[in-house]
Amino acid sequence: MAPINPQQAAKIRRNLVLKEYEAKETPDGKQTTFSIKFVKLDGELVFMPRAVAAGLPFNMKNNRMRGVLPVDERGDSAGHITPVHIDGLVEWNGFKVAM
Repeated sequence: MAPINPQQAAKIRRNLVLKEYEAKETPDGKQTTFSIKFVKLDGELVFMPRAVAAGLPFNMKNNRMRGVLPVDERGDSAGHITPVHIDGLVEWNGFKVAM
C-alpha cells in the first residue's frame, strides 16, 4: 500500500462539495453549517468560518452559482446572502477544493 501524501489528503473534489452543499439539513432537521473560502468575481478572497446554504433569486444550477449565508455560533444570520460561483471555490470545511 502506497503512503498517503498529506497534500492529497487535505483536498476534496468539487463535485463532493456540491453534494455536501445540497444536503441542507441534518437528519434531525437542523441546518447544516460549513466553512467556505471563495474568490468573488471581482477577485476578492472571502472566508466565512460558519455559513449555511441559501437560495438565490435566479436559477443557481444554470448559472453555476450557489448562495451562502454567514451565521453565528447559534445559527442566526450574521450577514446577507452571497452568491458564490462554483469555479471560485477555494476551500470547504478546511479542505482545499480540487476540480
